[in-house]
This record gives sequence, structure tokens and C-alpha cells, in this order.
Amino acid sequence: MGIRDIARRFKADASDLDSERLQQRFNGLGLTPIGELACRERARVGGEVKRMTVAPRQGIPSFEVVVGDGTGTAVAVFTGRRSIAGVENGRGIVIEGVAREERGRRIMLNPAYTLISS
Repeated sequence: MGIRDIARRFKADASDLDSERLQQRFNGLGLTPIGELACRERARVGGEVKRMTVAPRQGIPSFEVVVGDGTGTAVAVFTGRRSIAGVENGRGIVIEGVAREERGRRIMLNPAYTLISS
């Protein structure tokens, strides 16, 4: 790391550095960047778990996991579940499924998932 890199890091915004870190972490896994995620096409994306909530959908509990990779965020919705063992904030996860747009968010319903070790 050179002097220019150190100077750039001191001047950079924290969110820019976090975005850069996430992009580097998930680079090389053959994943589609979330910012380029197309609707109604099978895709494989990955990122860190940013937020988790349990929200009812038509009276059925649904576990929603917001995943971010530095280019954007996507929401994995697991219907009929209140939690998933091993899924926690900051954990790396790869999700695979078909995305759709719902209320301005990219959503994948019941995607296949793989947890990434730290």
C-alpha cells in the first residue's frame, strides 16, 4: 500500500470504503453484481447480510434478509420461517433464484442459499 492509497483512504467517505471492501470480498466467485440484477431471470448473487426482519405476508410469517454487495441490495424472502440458523448480520451469503421488483426493491422468494465463512 503506497502513500497515495493511504491518502485516498483518509479522504474517502466510510460508505465508499465499505462498498469497495464488499466488492473485493465477493469478486471472483462468479456472481452477478446486485446492481446489475435483472428481473425474471435466474441469477446468483452474494453479499453480506445487512438487515433481517420477520414480516407477515398474507398471514404467513416470512423471514426477510437484506443482502448488500457494494453495488446494491437485494432481499431474500423465506416464507413460513422466522429464522435460519447461521444467518446473522455481517455474515457472507450467496443466494440463487429469480428476482422480481416489489415496492422498489429486488426480491427473491425462497432462494437457494449458501453461507460463506468469514
